[in-house]
Amino acid sequence: MCFPKISVILPVYNSQNYIKKSIESVVNQSFTDIELIIVNDGSTDKTSDIISQFDDNRICVVSQDNLGPGAARNNALKIAKGEYVMYLDSDDWFCPNALKTAYLEASKFRTDLTFFQMINFDGQNYYENDWFDLKTFDFSFENRVFEPEETPGSIFDLSVGVCQKIYNREFLKSIDARFPEGIFFEDMPFFYHVYLKARRISIVKKHLYVRRKHPQSITNVVDEKFFDTVPAGQVLMDIFIKNGWYDTYKFDLIAYKINGPRFALRDMPLKYKPRMFDLIKKDYEQIKLSQYYEDFLTQLGPVKRKFFLDVLNSNDYGQFSEI
Repeated sequence: MCFPKISVILPVYNSQNYIKKSIESVVNQSFTDIELIIVNDGSTDKTSDIISQFDDNRICVVSQDNLGPGAARNNALKIAKGEYVMYLDSDDWFCPNALKTAYLEASKFRTDLTFFQMINFDGQNYYENDWFDLKTFDFSFENRVFEPEETPGSIFDLSVGVCQKIYNREFLKSIDARFPEGIFFEDMPFFYHVYLKARRISIVKKHLYVRRKHPQSITNVVDEKFFDTVPAGQVLMDIFIKNGWYDTYKFDLIAYKINGPRFALRDMPLKYKPRMFDLIKKDYEQIKLSQYYEDFLTQLGPVKRKFFLDVLNSNDYGQFSEI
């Protein structure tokens, strides 16, 4: 049996305005040895009708209840047959020749994962930023294989976006790589598990992916979805602890864990702040009872440490805001 070179995994939920372009960006690639696994995550708009218009035997459509992107990606990965795996969000698209470029890079160096650049599109203009341009990796990382131990002080400056990489499927299988299910920001714990387990990593500094920014983008508006920065941070801590990475990275890990919910609490509308505060406080109370409490007191910088203690010392958001 002949398996495809690349499995592209595309979770879809109510994306009738964008899904056609996403699918076309895959099936019209110059690199044709692919399968496209579309997971319809309980869409209730015209998404299903648009998908059904594509007559291409490389497309496999999986339908499920609305379980979220984590479950959709996990279910697709179970049936993927490609040598490599790439992910696509339903409002984004691949640049021309993206799959060929990614595959040639990954296969050349036999990588576990390879990063590539992404470019943003706001509906009118394309624009770059350091995060998606891989500016954390200087020229010394280009055209070679490296291990995560070469980036000890900068792993939390890397883009965690799952769609910015091509992955060796057997490698993902060997480490039991899975997305947290039932929460947003599932990319983040998945990325760190995969990145720190990888032994062969490379980068290709070419824009292969267009990331659409629009009012419905998950990260575009700080609303109740950002409640999930708390459980996502909890999953991340568990991954570092269980894999023996905690002591090596604890200074940056603890700061990273604090900052996500801290910034979300700062930026979200007032109506969400009490609930967000309660989630953060419950998390911090669990930390206080754990063996890691002293690390939060000693490893955090003054601003994050004050936030941590102010939350613990406040009964509710009203009291916290007064502090």
